[in-house]
Amino acid sequence: MKVQSDQAPLVLVDGHNLLWRAYYGFPARIKTRAGEDRTGVFGFFALLRVALREVSPPAECVACFDGEYGATERQKLYPDYKRNRQDVDVTPIKSLPHVLAGLDRVGVRWFYSDDQEADDVIATLVAREPARRTFIMSGDRDFYQLVSDHVSVLNTRLKSGRRIVGQGDIRERYGVSPAQWCDYRALTGDASDEIAGVPGVGPVRAMRLLAEGATLEGLSADVRLPRNVTRWMEDATNWNAVL
Repeated sequence: MKVQSDQAPLVLVDGHNLLWRAYYGFPARIKTRAGEDRTGVFGFFALLRVALREVSPPAECVACFDGEYGATERQKLYPDYKRNRQDVDVTPIKSLPHVLAGLDRVGVRWFYSDDQEADDVIATLVAREPARRTFIMSGDRDFYQLVSDHVSVLNTRLKSGRRIVGQGDIRERYGVSPAQWCDYRALTGDASDEIAGVPGVGPVRAMRLLAEGATLEGLSADVRLPRNVTRWMEDATNWNAVL
């Protein structure tokens, strides 16, 4: 799939992230006269419309969705990856065919492959045109690793005026650069993906360990970490690959 490079900014939508938020985030259910629940569909396009208003001039938009077996390769590296989602109610997925039909109707391109996660598709599209002004619409902070001079995260869950997250915002809040984000997450863990962090290392300690651009691989052996530091640091480096 090739995204045309032109002057218009590009909005890459984390489709499942948006669909879940749309389905569960509305205070009232939206139903047809026949009683069919269309909350996910209505919410998806309502929130997408809000996001696109944040971008000027009008943007090209591509929605990317997680494949049914998209997590398989990462689970080979780390078996616990997303294991906490096995029992999650997947009712919102029933809305997906209607969402895809709606995207076709309004002329928004979308991408779905059984063996790919949306994160990887979005990262690939960013890599193809690194100099293009790009906004990644998602509430998933894993995308912070892609933020650059030309790439921002667009999160409509944040307050108006703060919805576009750039490099400075990440440094201000977490004390690390986007290039260090995977190292930071490997140290602190990521409960949403069932990735444990290094025991005794919270956000503040991780920020101090990664000060001045440090990386996991570059941390010296005499850094004051909890017991079994060698084993935990090796695990953290493996989780970095998962992230």
